[in-house]
Amino acid sequence: MEELSDEQVETLRAQLVQLVAELEGALLTSAGSAAPVVLDQSSVGRLSRMDAMQQQAMAKATRQKAQLRLTQCKSALSSFDRGEYGLCRECEEPIGYPRLSAKPEAPFCLECQRAYDV
Repeated sequence: MEELSDEQVETLRAQLVQLVAELEGALLTSAGSAAPVVLDQSSVGRLSRMDAMQQQAMAKATRQKAQLRLTQCKSALSSFDRGEYGLCRECEEPIGYPRLSAKPEAPFCLECQRAYDV
């Protein structure tokens, strides 16, 4: 893989900054949806309670994924300062612009990611 050009680096940094802002906003607005389910037991049936609990579980899972991605984005942004952005954390080879443009917070090249996922 080729190393990133200065223009690509700046484009990816801007993508990460925007993604951090979007994820922080999404986490802020979704905070209430993952709160414990409190239902008036006298007026809500069993199915409504189950539906509310399922929605809460989905909201929690979505928030956890967003929080993980936010952490990865912040880590990627800090790697710019160390001059390590775009290098695979496993093999230390360049990750490649196509992968980073699709997922700018990617810590691994495709080959190492595949090995990690197995």
